[in-house]
Amino acid sequence: MLIDSHCHLSHNDYENVLDIINNMKDNIMIVSGADYESNIDVVDLCKRYDNIYGVLGIHPTEITDNIEEHLKYIEEHINDKHIVGIGEIGLDYHYECNKDLQKEIFIRQIKLALKYQKPIVIHTRDAIQDTYDILNSENAYQVNVTIHCFSESLEMAKLFIKKGAKLGIGGIVTFKNAKKTVDVVQNIDLKHILLETDSPYLAPEPLRGTKNEPKNVYLVAKKIAEIKNMDIADVIEITTSNSKTQFDLK
Repeated sequence: MLIDSHCHLSHNDYENVLDIINNMKDNIMIVSGADYESNIDVVDLCKRYDNIYGVLGIHPTEITDNIEEHLKYIEEHINDKHIVGIGEIGLDYHYECNKDLQKEIFIRQIKLALKYQKPIVIHTRDAIQDTYDILNSENAYQVNVTIHCFSESLEMAKLFIKKGAKLGIGGIVTFKNAKKTVDVVQNIDLKHILLETDSPYLAPEPLRGTKNEPKNVYLVAKKIAEIKNMDIADVIEITTSNSKTQFDLK
């Protein structure tokens, strides 16, 4: 069994979400919310499909004037069937932004995860030090923490792992210019890694440039097996076990 530990399946992402789900057969998808509409989609999908789990959250670039309503919706549904965490949340400084507001909403969602003892899925872009510092200051590691789409240095990877975090590795690891991600995969134990696609984004080679989907998580597993000189069946078995434990999948 394969687990795509991070994907997006909103009706805005695909013309026919059912086809994408069927392509995964009986494998598992953990679908991530990012804004109010996608959180509603996540809740709906989790109710309808046994092999879909979800996390709910407000992405740092999706903070709007209706944030109180959006946070209320997350809390109202955090204990729904198959909702297994808060995410994706975090910091994104890539474009001009209100950093203080991002930090405030990030911290509020961490506190929500701690209140309900739910795992946290982190988005961080051009903000790795602030992300690391906030997770520490808020004692976030009382729950399971995943650094989604990890593409930072090996040194930073080791710092997060030392705190108990898992690293989500996706299609970037297959890119020719992904030296840092390959270095991380080569030098850390597989027990710290979760497979993901971040669909519909970041399709792995040889599909780069196309719309990604969860079934392509196999190509991520294949690349990791090549990097670590392992049998792909062992990579799948270990990372599947990691995801089951990380999100307490029944």
